[in-house]
Amino acid sequence: MKFIQKFFEDTKPYVQKGAKYHWLHSVHDGMFTLFFVQKNTSKSGSHIHDFIDLKRTMGIVVLALIPALLMGMYNTGYQHFAAVGELASASFWQIFFYGFLRVLPFIMVSYIVGLGIEFVFAQLRGHEIQEGFLVSGILIPLIMPINTPLWMVAISTAFAVVFVKEVFGGTGMNIWNPALVARAFLFFAYPSQMSGDSVWVSLGGQKAIDGFSGATPMAEAAAGHPNIDIWNSFIGLIPGSIGETSTLAILIGAAILVITGIGSWKIIVSTFAGGAAMGLLLNTFAGNNLYMALPFWEHFIIGGFAFGAVFMATDPVSGTQTEKGKWIYGFLIGVLAIMIRVVNPAYPEGMMLAILLMNTFAPLIDHYIVEGSIKKRMKRVKVKA
Repeated sequence: MKFIQKFFEDTKPYVQKGAKYHWLHSVHDGMFTLFFVQKNTSKSGSHIHDFIDLKRTMGIVVLALIPALLMGMYNTGYQHFAAVGELASASFWQIFFYGFLRVLPFIMVSYIVGLGIEFVFAQLRGHEIQEGFLVSGILIPLIMPINTPLWMVAISTAFAVVFVKEVFGGTGMNIWNPALVARAFLFFAYPSQMSGDSVWVSLGGQKAIDGFSGATPMAEAAAGHPNIDIWNSFIGLIPGSIGETSTLAILIGAAILVITGIGSWKIIVSTFAGGAAMGLLLNTFAGNNLYMALPFWEHFIIGGFAFGAVFMATDPVSGTQTEKGKWIYGFLIGVLAIMIRVVNPAYPEGMMLAILLMNTFAPLIDHYIVEGSIKKRMKRVKVKA
């Protein structure tokens, strides 16, 4: 790594203000800080010194996403070989590498388009390159169906970066989760490419065997046929978005986020609690509706509920900031997700809309929490006076 550090240090004078290549300063600085921590020291005032900067924080989130990514790659291959009737003769590595080669272009397009736009905006503004897209760049592919055309991935990524992040000021200023907005943009702009049974399984030009259905367990439950394979749904061997199928892999990621203190366990726990509360409430009024009668915990292992609760709802920028607000915010996400999923027959997945809706109300929740705290303190002051 020393030769990389030496390269950046030797080329730094050429990108400083007034130098020949000063317009590359943001790119140079962004690439340097990706590998190394700046040798900056504070000369006055009080500062908090910590090696965990934004890049390292985003790096931990990416690390937490790796289990879901790897399982998503394997499941992509698994669903392909199952669909064409060759699963019994396919080896583990054949299955994995088929999925790897199908998923890799999604990641490449997401990062090339997203980082390219952020580099351009950083240069135009003369600002340092922010690191927020390190996470969004991998989240966007993971919440896409495997048959989503790459040009659609590029358009949705560009839309999310420009209209959700940059117009609000960049990383840390966005109101909504950029990855979810990318997914919502495609869902409403190109619904035929984001729903149905054919979008979840990659056939690679081959023909599916007779009787094969690419329907997700959630779609079957919404259609009144809740025949859920509990074990495969938990492990992740079911049709679905690339990174959302394996509850086991998602829980591993959740453990990494909670142990490192990067993700809020309060939001995760309250989201599942809200989902459980709404699931139990719907059970009491189920009648002959088999989807409403579905046990609440089965909602957690199908669709994008677990993935949303762990990796989307915990976004520190678009979520609530107050500790009490995190409980309210997460609980309402869980309630709304299950309510939209079950009650609205036209939209069998509710996690995306639930999180985006609560992103909108997160500042309001924090406002009333803070105002309530101020009023309590003012009352104590008056009593002592």
